[in-house]
Formats: sequence, C-alpha cells, structure tokens
Amino acid sequence: MIRILGNLVGLIVATAVVGFFAAPYVGFFGIRAAADAGDQAGLERLIDYAAVRRSLGPQLEGRAEATAPAPGFLEDPIGAVVRGLERPTPDRQAEVDAYLTPVALAALTRGEGRFAAQRSRSPAPTEAADGGPWPTPRHWGVDRARMTVEDEGGSQTVFTFERRGLYEWKLVHVGLPVGAATTPAPVPRVGDNVGRKRVGG
Repeated sequence: MIRILGNLVGLIVATAVVGFFAAPYVGFFGIRAAADAGDQAGLERLIDYAAVRRSLGPQLEGRAEATAPAPGFLEDPIGAVVRGLERPTPDRQAEVDAYLTPVALAALTRGEGRFAAQRSRSPAPTEAADGGPWPTPRHWGVDRARMTVEDEGGSQTVFTFERRGLYEWKLVHVGLPVGAATTPAPVPRVGDNVGRKRVGG
C-alpha cells in the first residue's frame, strides 16, 4: 500500500513538473487556436498586449536590439522606466496594431514574420491555415521561456513568454525577423485598369 501511494505521489509530482514546463507551449498553441477562431477574449488571457506593443514599436523603427526582450526592472531600472514612458506616434501605433489582430497573430505563429501585418490590411478575410509549424525552444527558465518559428527561408519569429502564476504564462515579446517592415501592395479597386491589356502607345 505504501509503495502504491509512493508511486501515486511520484506520478503527481512528475505530472506537475511536466505541466509547469510545458505551459508556454500550451500558451503558444492556445494563441494560434484563439487567433484562428477570432476569440479576442481568449487572446487577452494569453497575451500581455501592452508589453507586446512595446516590443514591436522599436523593431518597426529598425532597432535590431529590440528583437530580444529588454532587461527587467531589477536588471535595468532606469531603462525600464524610460521604456515605460515612451509613446509611439499615431502612425507607428497603427503599424504595431496591425500585428495584433487575430489574423496577424495567427500568421505570426506560422512564421510569417513581418508579412503578418498584411493579413490585417486585407480587404477580405482569408481562410485560416490548417495546423502550422511547431515552435523550436530557445530558452526555458523558471519565469521566462522563448521559442522560435521559421519560415521557408529560415527567417525566425521569436516568441517570449513570461510566467504570471504557477501555470499561467503570457506572451510578452514578439521578435520579428531582422529587416525593414513590409508595405502591402495597393488593393485594386473596381474600375481600375488592372490586368487590362494596354492598347497603343
């Protein structure tokens, strides 16, 4: 009886440990599923939108160092306060928000990187892709976990999760592939001469 009880306790402890370290993966796939379903409430439970917005703004300004999370308050208190006071311009804020719609978040989890924002600007909704690539772990700690998703060309989008409770993790940083932000192609309007053969000079 004691042996059975010991095995049961060991199984419970092992399950708790696995669940603790697997929680960021659960969060990642939860974001993908909620984004595909357009579940805004589900996304808000899994994403710290204020933190992710702060992570994206500097990257869209071409600051490569912003692709990794900034040091925390205890490591760099002055820098943390300065970053907290930064306010993007309305145009920059609109660019950042284009990455945080459900369709763009779904695209980010599938490795579309800087092209994901174009999903938000599409005039018509696109069908959600089935499945998607598995993220690759890059860092796994007690309070922070980082994973990457690659596109076909090898460009990586980095997702950083932070523990907010025993089993609660939230996305706090998205590192876009290094490069310039993409500009969507203009959407043809009805009546435009798109695709028509030009006659004469």
